[in-house]
Amino acid sequence: MNHVRRRPRVLLVSHYYPPHVGGIENVVRNEALHLARHGADVTVLTSGDRAGTHREDGVRVVRVAASNVVERRSGVPFPLFSPSLLPAALRWARHADVVHVHDCLYASSWAAGLAAAATRTPTVVTQHVGLVAHPSALVRGVQRAVYAVAGRLQLRRARRVLTVNGDVASFVRRLGARAEARHHLANGVDTGLFRPPADPAERAAARARLGLPAGPTLVLFAGRLVPKKGYDLLLDAHAGDGAYELVLAGDGDAAALAGRSGVHHLGSLSAEDLADAYRACDVFALPSTAEGFPLTVQEAMASGLPVVTTDDPGYAPYGLDSSVALLVPRTVPALRAALDGLVADPAGRAAMGAAARAFAEASFGWDRHVTALLGHYGDAGRG
Repeated sequence: MNHVRRRPRVLLVSHYYPPHVGGIENVVRNEALHLARHGADVTVLTSGDRAGTHREDGVRVVRVAASNVVERRSGVPFPLFSPSLLPAALRWARHADVVHVHDCLYASSWAAGLAAAATRTPTVVTQHVGLVAHPSALVRGVQRAVYAVAGRLQLRRARRVLTVNGDVASFVRRLGARAEARHHLANGVDTGLFRPPADPAERAAARARLGLPAGPTLVLFAGRLVPKKGYDLLLDAHAGDGAYELVLAGDGDAAALAGRSGVHHLGSLSAEDLADAYRACDVFALPSTAEGFPLTVQEAMASGLPVVTTDDPGYAPYGLDSSVALLVPRTVPALRAALDGLVADPAGRAAMGAAARAFAEASFGWDRHVTALLGHYGDAGRG
């Protein structure tokens, strides 16, 4: 008798999903697409301006109506869902073999956790970050309270808790994630989309498309223009003396950029345009804090750019050294020294960029990520 193996049914849960721009939503979209290509029946539960269900590249996307007023007014990406969230979570948890929640801070995650418990569906949690620094005491307090209650309950119940760096692993351990549940899993990168330019002509064409100058050395920052990302430190480190020009790709308060010489603001970019931005530039810099492991750092490495980023002990599992990235203190003098050194050394930049590309191909491919993820789903299903 022939037995047909049923496709694994996966419910991915994320507070946002493209076209909303952000690191978590990009990770979830790529997980969804690659899981579907590996034969899984994938549903994404997320927010939207209006409710609806549709198919997108083989993935079922279920949007629950939500207000985005918190992000518009404060910059904090926290959608306020309608009461239909929990019924939607219950419906699709019943349909799933595993519920995979991305970050336990959000209402979508709480609803999915309740639905998974009610339907006895195994839960996997990817925790992207720990506590995020914020200038508002109210935001910091709410964040701590949510993680201490809803986050703790969800992490203790999860069959698998996946983290992207050592700091986040310590964070989930303190919140009660079981030792046997905790595992490291790096995010993936589309190394076909994010690749070096084939030749100088392709780099020049990318600069022209983005309206960037043809001649100078360009240092790229990609991320929201918020203090956590460190764009203000880059502005302070940039002398504006013509040695290089600074390119910022991301939304946010651009008032600090007004009147600055040698600074170009591209705004928020699609994935395709961001790939062009990497190919157009010569160095990537992201002095961020309280990150998992920045997706844009992985994309820049895949694009063959030398990278300057924060020397965060949590990045230790990645085994980065100075041949593929410069990890520096989060200070203006350290950033200035690292950037000035790379700008003055074209041969060193080329060697570091080539090593970064090889590292990304070996470590960050999506097929590698999804194969490991399917293994975690299987382990979660077996208890």
